Amino acid sequence: MSDSLMSTYARLPVSFERGEGAYLFDTNGDQYLDALAGIAVCSVGHANPQIAEAIADQARTLIHTSNVYGIPHQAELGEKLCELSGMDKVFFGNSGAEANEAAIKLARLYGKKKGIERPKIIVMSGSFHGRTLATLSATGSRKVQAGFSPLVEGFVRVAYNDIEAIENIAKNSSDIAAILVEPVQGEGGIIVPDMCYLCKIRDLCDDNDWLMMLDEVQTGIGRTGEWFAFKHKKITPDVMSIAKALGNGVPIGACLAAGKASDILSPGTHGSTFGGNPLVTRVALEVLDIIEKNNLLENAKNMGEYLLEQFEKEFADVDGVKHIRGLGLMIGIELDKDCGELVKAALDNKLLINVTAGKVIRLLPPIIINKDQADEIVKIIGNITKDFLSR
Repeated sequence: MSDSLMSTYARLPVSFERGEGAYLFDTNGDQYLDALAGIAVCSVGHANPQIAEAIADQARTLIHTSNVYGIPHQAELGEKLCELSGMDKVFFGNSGAEANEAAIKLARLYGKKKGIERPKIIVMSGSFHGRTLATLSATGSRKVQAGFSPLVEGFVRVAYNDIEAIENIAKNSSDIAAILVEPVQGEGGIIVPDMCYLCKIRDLCDDNDWLMMLDEVQTGIGRTGEWFAFKHKKITPDVMSIAKALGNGVPIGACLAAGKASDILSPGTHGSTFGGNPLVTRVALEVLDIIEKNNLLENAKNMGEYLLEQFEKEFADVDGVKHIRGLGLMIGIELDKDCGELVKAALDNKLLINVTAGKVIRLLPPIIINKDQADEIVKIIGNITKDFLSR
C-alpha cells in the first residue's frame, strides 16, 4: 500500500481491479464472492451495466452545476424518494454522515422555533451515525469518539431497545427536540429491536411533540426487504437519513422530512456544493429503477430468510455461536468471543465479510444474490467459524 495515504484504515492484503455482479476480481485475477457489498453500498451489483451506461451518458452531458440553479434529475429523484417513503421534502448531500448532520441541524432549528434554548436529541448506545464531529458525538461508541473531545453537546443517550428509558426522559425533561435512532443497528452488531419498539417511539414523539428521526443509511434502499426499514412497521418518521445503496458506489446522501419537519430548513440554513448534482442523481434514479424492475425487494426478503434458515441449520448445536439474527439481507452471527480474525480467514477462502462489535460476523451481500451464492456464503462461514471455535 502507498506510504502517501494516511493510516486511517487497517487494510487487508488485497486490491480489486474489477467487479461483476456479486463478485470482485483482484489484481491477480482471482474471484471473490462479496458478502459485504462495500458495507451495504453496491446492492445492485458491481459494474452494473445500466448504471455504467448512465454514468457515461451523464458524464458526456453534464456532471455539475451549482445548487443555485435547478437540477432536473435532482427534482425527479426527490419526487421519487418522497413517493416511495411517503415523506414530503428532500435535501441532498454526499454521504450518510452529511445526511445525519442535516437531520441534527434540522432538529436543533425545530427546537429553537419551539422556544427551547438548548435543544437536545435522544440517541442510543451502540449506535453509529458517522465520523464528523457532530455525528460521532451522536454515535454510541467510545472507540469512535476517543481522542476527539470536547464532543458536540446536546445529545442524551439511552440504551437501544429500551422504551422505559425514553419514557423517563419524557417525564423529566422539557428540552428534548427529537429522537435519532437506527431501525436496525448495523455497526452495533445487527441488533434488531423488539417488534413494537419503533411504533412506541413514534407514539412518544407524537405525545411530546418531538421529531422522530430514523437513520436508514444502512437499512434503506431495499436492504431489509422493504424500501425503508420503517415500512415493516407501517409508520412514517418526521426525518430520515439515507445514503450508501442509493448511489451503488457513487457518493450521495439524502435527508428526507415530512409534515412539520419539512419546512424547517430555509435558504441560508444549510447547503452542499456537490450534493444532488446531475451525475449522482441520475445514477440514483437508475438504482431505484433497477430495484423496481427486477423485484429486488422481494429477493432481499427471500434471500435473507433463506440465509437465516441455512445458518440456523449450519450452527445447530455448535458451541460458541450465541445468536443468529437479521432482517432482510442484514445478517449477524454473534459468537461468544472476539472473532476479528475471521475476516482474514474468509478472505483466504475468497469471501468478503467483516466483523463488527468485536464478536459479530456481519453479512451485507448485494440484494441481487441467488441461492447458489447464498449457499457458498453459508458453507465458507460455517467452515471457518467451526474451525475458529474448535481452537
